[in-house]
Amino acid sequence: MIEWAALVFLAVATLFHIASAAMSVWRVRKGAAFSLSAPSGDALPPVTIVRPVCGLDPFDELTLKSTFRLKHPGLELIFCSARERDAAVPLVRRLMAEHPNVDAKLLIGDDTSTPNPKLNNVIKGWAAARHDWIIIADSNVLMPPSYVAEMFHAQRADTGLVCSPPIGSRPLGFWAEVECAFLNTYQARWQLAADTLGFGFAQGKSMLWRRDLLDRAGGMRALGIEVAEDAAATKVVRGEGFNVRLVDAPFEQPLGPRSYRQILDRQVRWARLRRATFPFYYTPELLTGSLAPMAAAALAAPLAEIDALAAVGLTGALWLGTEAWLAKKTGWHMVAVSPLAWIVRDLALPVVWLKGWTGDGFTWRGNDMTVAEPSVVAEQQKPA
Repeated sequence: MIEWAALVFLAVATLFHIASAAMSVWRVRKGAAFSLSAPSGDALPPVTIVRPVCGLDPFDELTLKSTFRLKHPGLELIFCSARERDAAVPLVRRLMAEHPNVDAKLLIGDDTSTPNPKLNNVIKGWAAARHDWIIIADSNVLMPPSYVAEMFHAQRADTGLVCSPPIGSRPLGFWAEVECAFLNTYQARWQLAADTLGFGFAQGKSMLWRRDLLDRAGGMRALGIEVAEDAAATKVVRGEGFNVRLVDAPFEQPLGPRSYRQILDRQVRWARLRRATFPFYYTPELLTGSLAPMAAAALAAPLAEIDALAAVGLTGALWLGTEAWLAKKTGWHMVAVSPLAWIVRDLALPVVWLKGWTGDGFTWRGNDMTVAEPSVVAEQQKPA
C-alpha cells in the first residue's frame, strides 16, 4: 500500500514538474517573440513609472539607467527616496542630469502611514503621477527598451494588474547561483504556470496599475492591509472583480554577490509573508522540490523491481534535466554549477518552509517588520 501511494505521488509530482516547465517555456518564448517586434509605444497610453530607491545594490546604475532608455513616447519617470541622504540619491540626480530630455523627477520624503517602508516611499510618487496608467518598479529591475509595451501586451479587459516576477542574472559567487536557482527555474516557473492556469499572483518587482481601480479601492494606502504590498495587491484586484496577470517573458534582476545568510534571510522573509497571506497555497510548498519525489521513488522502487538508489538517481536526473531544459529554452541563467545550486536549493526548501511556520519577524533594508496580526504584536509588547 505504501509503495503504491508513493508511486502515485511520484507520478503526479513529476507530471506537475514537467508541465510547469513546459508552460513556462511556452510563455517565455511567446513573450520573446513579441519583444522582437514590439510597437514603439505610439499606440499605447501615456505611463508614469514610479521607482522607489533605498540604498545601492551592485547593479543599480545599470538598472536605473535602463529607465531612461525605454521606447515609449508618453513617459513620466518619478524616483522616490525616503531621505535626502540616501546613497541612491546622488546616482538618480546624475542620471537625470545626463538625460535632460527625459521627463523625470526625484521626490524626497517618507509617509509612514503603513507598516510597509517601501509602500510609504511610493505613496508620494503615486500622488504626483500625471497619468492614468502607473508602473511601480523596484530599483533592481533591468528594463529592456520594450518594457512598457511588454507590460501592456499582458493587459486584458478583465485584468486589473500586470506584474513580472524577477529572473536572476549576473550572479557573482556560488550563493548568488543559489539565488538564481530559487528565482528562476523554481519560483518564476511556478508563478508562470499558475498564471497560465488563471491563478495569477501579484509580484512587487514590476506592477502596471490601472489608476482608477486602485484609487477606487482606497489608493496606495489600501496596499497596507498586508505587510507585503504584492499580497495586498492580489487581494485588492480580486476584490474588485479583476485578475492579476504576468508578462510572458519576465524581466531580469542582476544579482551580483550574495552570501549564504543573505539568501536564507531573504527566502525565510518571503516564506513568512506567503504563509501569513496565503496559507492555503503555502502549505504544499514543502512537496514542490525534488526531495519528496526522490523519497517516493525509493519507496516505490520494489514495484518496478529496481534498486532504491537507482530509482532515486533516475528521479533526480529527470527533475534536474527538466530544469536544465527550461533554463536553456528560456535563455535564463545556467552554467556548469547550476545543477549543484538547484540541489542546494532543494535541500534548503524544507528548512525555509519550517522557518516560515515558526516565526513572524524579519528585517527588510534595516527595518524590523513582522507578519503577525496587530493584536498579536500589541499583546507581545505588553510589559511583563
